[in-house]
Amino acid sequence: MLVIDAANVVGSRPTGWWRDRAGAAGVFTQRVRAAVAAGRLEPDVLIVLEGRARAGAVEADVDGVKVVHAPGAADDTIAAIAENQRDVVVATADRELARRVRSLNAEVVGPSWLIDQLDY
Repeated sequence: MLVIDAANVVGSRPTGWWRDRAGAAGVFTQRVRAAVAAGRLEPDVLIVLEGRARAGAVEADVDGVKVVHAPGAADDTIAAIAENQRDVVVATADRELARRVRSLNAEVVGPSWLIDQLDY
């Protein structure tokens, strides 16, 4: 399972996302779903949204991509997922989150790896 720290991945590129966090989350979710549909990413993919970005994509499991709204910090939600699932890969550049999930036997990939899989 690929778990995406959406705020961290979207925030890794200066695209103006900060002006419309919800819109950026919606576009990002569409691009991840397109990458899964095109075979560039394997399902099961889980996108974790926090804060204002949650308004950009409803919580749903569509075509192998599930959107989850973190009730608080996305890092805590992602760590809980890594603790309760097997074979988890987390996409983030957050060093503390990476340390946390590695201690739970998850693999970590950076935002650039994921962005390379998307149709940008």
